[in-house]
Amino acid sequence: MYNNISDWDRMVEGKLYNSSSKDIFKQHAFGMLRCDRFNKIALWRIKTKQRVLERLIPSAKGKGLAVFAPFYCEYGVNIHVGKGCFVNYNCTFLDVAPITLGDGVWLGANVTLATPNHPFLAEERLPADYPDGTHDLEYSAPITIKDGCWICSSATICGGVTIGENSIVAAGAVVNRNVPPNSIVAGVPARVLREIDEGDRMNVWETYLKNEFPVPARKKQ
Repeated sequence: MYNNISDWDRMVEGKLYNSSSKDIFKQHAFGMLRCDRFNKIALWRIKTKQRVLERLIPSAKGKGLAVFAPFYCEYGVNIHVGKGCFVNYNCTFLDVAPITLGDGVWLGANVTLATPNHPFLAEERLPADYPDGTHDLEYSAPITIKDGCWICSSATICGGVTIGENSIVAAGAVVNRNVPPNSIVAGVPARVLREIDEGDRMNVWETYLKNEFPVPARKKQ
């Protein structure tokens, strides 16, 4: 602690903090232990697995969050979820700064949400001795994914990014800037391909009843 401000508070606020401080270490250990326990619980122990998940991510209680193991995060308490979110296999949430998922957010397999950042100069990035001891200084920025978004497999969302409502991030994309609502983005770095509109409608219930292949309206024209 320096100037009566804990490193935990500095971390969550996006300021420089000492990642090796005692308060950070304790919270990090709790998060990793709970994450490890969640991943090791047998799939058939559904209720126990869900209880452990909600201890890891307290905001998930009563929200219907579904997570397929393995799942990895640093703290869990910095993850805030809306109703009906789904997280597929092998996702990683580096929740140094807050990660917020709106209602109905879906994440494909191998998605990474990474809030941490480090100084660019190696002499500032590496642990060093300062007047009050050795510090490992880093910082972070929050990630917000708004209602109805679909983040496809192996995408990476960087700290400081907000993804607008109902948008889709294509597989393998690296998103390092904000995404407008109702958009499809792809690439490295990701860019907007187009808006999602009525041309994407598939009339899914009618198509399901007829046992037909799903084809969007724009391809039928």
